[in-house]
Amino acid sequence: MIEAQGLTKRYGAKTAVDGISFTARPGLVTGFLGPNGAGKSTTMRMIVGLDRPTAGAVTVNGKPYADHHSPLNEVGVLLDAKAVHTGRSALNHLLAIGATHGIGRKRVDEVIALTGLESVARKRVGGFSLGMGQRLGIATALLGDPATLILDEPVNGLDPEGVIWVRNLARFLAGEGRTVFLSSHLMSEMAQTADHIIVLGRGKVIADSPVADIIALSTGTAVRVRTPDAARFAELIATHGGSAKSTEHDLLVVNGMAAPQLGELASTSGVVLHELTPAVGSLEDAYLSLTQDDVEYHAGGMAAASASPTPSAAPAPASAAAAAPTTNGALR
Repeated sequence: MIEAQGLTKRYGAKTAVDGISFTARPGLVTGFLGPNGAGKSTTMRMIVGLDRPTAGAVTVNGKPYADHHSPLNEVGVLLDAKAVHTGRSALNHLLAIGATHGIGRKRVDEVIALTGLESVARKRVGGFSLGMGQRLGIATALLGDPATLILDEPVNGLDPEGVIWVRNLARFLAGEGRTVFLSSHLMSEMAQTADHIIVLGRGKVIADSPVADIIALSTGTAVRVRTPDAARFAELIATHGGSAKSTEHDLLVVNGMAAPQLGELASTSGVVLHELTPAVGSLEDAYLSLTQDDVEYHAGGMAAASASPTPSAAPAPASAAAAAPTTNGALR
């Protein structure tokens, strides 16, 4: 478990993290989101003792990180995949890290197999692609078989197969009762991976809720209605307090009335329905809505124009029974 209470970090006149409190619980994948400059990286660095808080405190598994006798066995961390001696092989890097905690070759071979590094294990890390570097960083985080994982942008540079692998790994580890705390800028991935979301904006917590709750509270809902009598049904909807916008000749997007109400209205009015689908915003829509006043660095022109949220079908929530990665006994 990760628990932060009143966590604050100032650099001179700049307040990077401003009195935040949150808990990342065992058995859940907790997503950590926020615009650039929101304080995510600073918070993660404070969790593992790389930055000292100006005020407040944060514990991992009940203690400050620095107080753990064997931190690799408590917390696995990926903050910077490039923080590796480029002249070492992946195997030697993991053996050197393992030696600090009495972790032997058997466990090193297990995490190499788990992360798909067998074919490059004896090659120098300096020649690794970004994706292979990420895999090595994840292997290092898993080396001590920790109860808590902290992963900063773990899918950065990975190919589609690698992204799916990280998703399934995170779900599998949480399913074992571990705490998984990860950040990502890929909203579609976070929607499929995370159970709970914490959103930072300008150093403050602006949302701390289950994924479904954040989507429901931060975006409007609508209902897609497809009918050959769209014009007449739109008029009926207006008389019952709703509003209907025609996007195709037989398709309406309705706000202000729920799907059951629309179904009953169609039935009593003799309107044939070919589709009646509740549509809610995506996690990306919710995130943009939540952070629109907290973005420090704005793109201009076409990039800014394309950032306006639009309703879309909500992604199915990830299940705790998601397909687990092959472990070959690598995890406890």
